Parts: sequence; structure tokens; C-alpha cells
Amino acid sequence: QVQLAESGGGLVQAGGSLRLSCAASGSIFSINFMRWYRQAPGQQRELVAAISGGGSTNYADSTQGRFTISRDNSEKTVYLQMNGLKPEDTAVYFCNVNARTRLLGNVNRWGQGIQVTVSS
Repeated sequence: QVQLAESGGGLVQAGGSLRLSCAASGSIFSINFMRWYRQAPGQQRELVAAISGGGSTNYADSTQGRFTISRDNSEKTVYLQMNGLKPEDTAVYFCNVNARTRLLGNVNRWGQGIQVTVSS
């Protein structure tokens, strides 16, 4: 099994910063892609940023230049540094991981989500 534990969300004023973390645990052989998604009320879930096993990154147009995704493979953790936050960044943020496990092979898992609220 693979479990994801997210942390770092909260309330921040516009222009502020937050750093989200997502730590994976379980019988993991390796982790390929790690991603952050977000879902605002009444909106579809959207991809915010992704990082490959080799460290290649891509971002949504709305977060390019403000958000930075990174990973620590030894800790099986992905981070999302969010700077210059705007009220429209308010959403529940979800971690998503493609992992290769010893028991189940390749799996895709979601975190439980963490609230980020940006006040104007």
C-alpha cells in the first residue's frame, strides 16, 4: 500500500507564501511522477505542477513563475513552494503520485487534500 500525507496548507494574505509537502510511505520500490492538483469550490480539479522521476517539471500557465515543485527522493516527498499567492489560488490542493510497489506493481494514489486559502 501507498499512503500520502500532506501538510503545510492554511490561511495567508494575498502576496504571501506557503510551502506544501507530501510524504509517501508504504512498500514503495520507486516513485515516478509526483504532481499537485487543486480544486476550488464548483470547479474541476486541475493540474498545478508535476515533476518526473528525473526532475523535469511542468506547470499550469496560472502558476508558472510563482510556484515551484521539487522532490526529495530519499524522503519520498514532493514539495510545492507557492509565492505571490492570489485569492484565485484558494482551493483544496491534492498530491498525486505514480509509484511502483513491491506488492501491487504500478499504482496511482491521491492524498486526502489540504486547504489553501488566500485572503485579499
